[in-house]
Amino acid sequence: MNRRSLFGLAALALTALGLTGCKDEPATGTAAAPAQTFEWKMVTAWPKNYPGLGTSVERFAERVNAMSNGQLTVRTYAAGELVPAMEVFDAVSRGTAQLGHSASYYWKGKVATAQFFTSVPFGLSTAEMNAWLSQGGGQQLWEEAYAPFGVKPLTAGNSTMQMGGWFNKEINRLEDLKGLKIRMPGLGGEVLSRIGATTVNLPGGEVFTALQTGVIDASDWVSPYNDLAFGLHKAARYYYYPGWQEPQAVIELLVNQQAWDALPPHLQAIVSEAAKASTLAMMEEYTYHNALALAQLKEQGVELRRFPDEVLDALRAESEHVLGELAAQSELNGRIWASLKAFQAQIEPMHALSEKELYNWR
Repeated sequence: MNRRSLFGLAALALTALGLTGCKDEPATGTAAAPAQTFEWKMVTAWPKNYPGLGTSVERFAERVNAMSNGQLTVRTYAAGELVPAMEVFDAVSRGTAQLGHSASYYWKGKVATAQFFTSVPFGLSTAEMNAWLSQGGGQQLWEEAYAPFGVKPLTAGNSTMQMGGWFNKEINRLEDLKGLKIRMPGLGGEVLSRIGATTVNLPGGEVFTALQTGVIDASDWVSPYNDLAFGLHKAARYYYYPGWQEPQAVIELLVNQQAWDALPPHLQAIVSEAAKASTLAMMEEYTYHNALALAQLKEQGVELRRFPDEVLDALRAESEHVLGELAAQSELNGRIWASLKAFQAQIEPMHALSEKELYNWR
C-alpha cells in the first residue's frame, strides 16, 4: 500500500470508533450539558450554633453540599435571622425557604395533628418512635397531615428522653402545679392546662430570661446537654424528672413540596439520606453529652427531684383524655392515634423482656 491508502484506512477506522469529527459536521458524540444546580435556604427554630439542635443544622447542610458535589447547596439561617422561630413552618409552606428545621408541636395552632409527630406524653421511646415512623406507617400519616400546606416532612434528629423541667417551687402533690405559669409546648402543655396550670409556648432563646425574671414559674426545655448550655440552673432551683411529657422528641426537616418535586431523583435521595444521618448523629450526641452535663449540674448544686407518684398518675390519666379528644377532632387524627397505640402494644412485650429487664438489673 502507498502512504495515501494507509492514511485513508486509518481515518475510516477512527470514524467507525466515533473518535473523529469534521469541522463541517457534528461529532457522533456530544458533550454532556452542565448539571443544573440548586441553592436552597433553610430556616430553623434554634439559636445559631446552639449545641445539638443548632449545630445539627450546619452538619446537615455540609452533608448535602458534599454528597451532591455542590449541585445542591444549603444556606442555613438561625431563628430570627430570616424568620422568627415560630414562623418556620409558614416560611417553608410559602416557599420563602425550601427547608425548615424545628419540632412539629410548635405548629399546634396551625395544624393540631402535628403534635403527634414530636412526642406523645407517656408514649414511645426514641427507638420506638423512629421505628413507628419508618416501619409502622407513621411517615405516611405525617406526610398526609402536612400535604395540604405544601410541605413534606422528614425526620432529621431526635433529642432523646427529656427531663421534666425546671421549677422554682417544689412539687410535692398535684395541687402544687395548679396556678403555676409553665413554659411547655405541645400535648404536655395541654395536659398541664387541664389540671390548673397556665402554659405558654416560648422559643428556647427566651426561656432563661422568663424564668429568671419570674415571668414564668417553671419550664421544660430539653435535657441536661441543652439546659446547661442555656444556664437554666442559674434561673431555677429544682430539676424534675422523668420527662413524662416527652419520652423522646423528633426533630423535623420541613421541605417545600414544589422545591422537592423540582429536584432530580439523586438529589432527593441525598436530602433523605443526609436527614437520616442527622437523626442517628443527634441521638448519639445527646446520649453522650446528657451524661456529662448531668454530672456538671450535680457538681454545681442542682437539686434533682422526682415527680411524686400522685402527680405522675394524674398526669398520665389526663394525658389519655387529651389524646382522646385530639383523636376525635378528625378522621386523620383518629387513624394516627390508633396507629400509635397499636404499635406500642405490639412492641411492649418484647421490650419488657429486653431493655426494661436489663435496665432494672443494671
